[in-house]
Amino acid sequence: MSGEEAPTQQLQPEQEKMPDEPLPAAPEPPQESWGSPAAAAEEKELPCRALVLTGYGGYDKVKLQVKALSPPQLKAGEVLVRVKACGLNFAELLGRQGLYELLPAPPVTMGMECCGVIEACGEDVKDRKVGDRVITLARSGMWQEVVVVSADRTFLMPEQMSFEEGAALPVNYLTAYMMLFEMANLRPGKSVLVHMAAGGVGIAVTQLCRTVQDVTVFGTASASKHETISQGGVTHPIDYRTKDYVEEIRKISPKGVDIVLDPLGGSDTQKGFSLLKPLGSLIVFGAANCVTGQKKNLLAMAKTWYHQLTLSALKLMQANKAVGGFHLGYIPDEELISRTMVKLLELYEQGKIKPRIDSCYHFEEVTDAMKRMHERQNIGKVILLPEAKKKEEEKPKSDPEPVESVEKTEAAVSEQKEEVTEEVQAEKD
Repeated sequence: MSGEEAPTQQLQPEQEKMPDEPLPAAPEPPQESWGSPAAAAEEKELPCRALVLTGYGGYDKVKLQVKALSPPQLKAGEVLVRVKACGLNFAELLGRQGLYELLPAPPVTMGMECCGVIEACGEDVKDRKVGDRVITLARSGMWQEVVVVSADRTFLMPEQMSFEEGAALPVNYLTAYMMLFEMANLRPGKSVLVHMAAGGVGIAVTQLCRTVQDVTVFGTASASKHETISQGGVTHPIDYRTKDYVEEIRKISPKGVDIVLDPLGGSDTQKGFSLLKPLGSLIVFGAANCVTGQKKNLLAMAKTWYHQLTLSALKLMQANKAVGGFHLGYIPDEELISRTMVKLLELYEQGKIKPRIDSCYHFEEVTDAMKRMHERQNIGKVILLPEAKKKEEEKPKSDPEPVESVEKTEAAVSEQKEEVTEEVQAEKD
């Protein structure tokens, strides 16, 4: 994730399947790896499953494609990685709606982070070898079975780290660490407010706050998630649905908080600024209030824009407060990202941080994965698995058609009843 053009080599298909309906399990690839002598000698095509954004809109715009690819020719310094797990981020929900400017125009393979096993190395690759388990990240192109990346943009996974944890680490923990320590200068005795505290970034922020002595964490989340986030380190969980989080924080800390991390935008940014103590910092890193449905909602975008925080330099000076913005995709300093990743992996090995995995979905279940995150049902990271879903993993259906029809009808009625409420107030946890 840098300011440079796409850091991964997009594998171009010679043939593609792009069905409108969900694909059956793709044929298992041959046992030999892409980097094996047999594959290189025969130059034969191998299947590659990928999740491709075919246009902007609803869940159906992200399609599973099975590409027939020739073994890629690695350039000097590049490695080929067999992907085992990928991370799903809120940015992908924005990208599907055409609201993420760093994602290339469709059709494009999505995904910003993954981990897997190196299957081949190009010339001049000295500190990586075939068989190494690595993490890598980029602006896009990670949601496929094999990726070609620069070796210096891979990070060796600790032996005890699972592939799911490896895919959950980069984007969320880089974002949390840089906001807390590079921008807000978190120190012992400070207080932090983080919204969407049960999400990937929220949990990362909470765990990193625990590495500093005496830090108080206020976290907003729905009531059903309070026990989990409290166990994870949130000092004061607040149900924003039933309570005014500003009032609740003022009851506990009349002077406010030292740091506010805001992924919401709009009126919540104004509230965050009002909650800051003198010399406090507000870091804006998202605009989740813009996303209220499957497709782009112009009314929600206009409302968020209308209520955005507007300040002058004079007002900032008089308030003794700082306001900053953070976007991982616009950080051009690859060395900073690498140093931070190394630090995060050290913290993992020390047992101080550990990604929480909410759920895992195979590529053919990407709609369910996106829906879970969109509806704020997740507590932790949602993971995508490139491997084809095995038949034994599917739930048996003795009479599938009638059951599916009834379920869809009931779901439609339920959604119609709740649609207005959900559109007006998107969950913030």
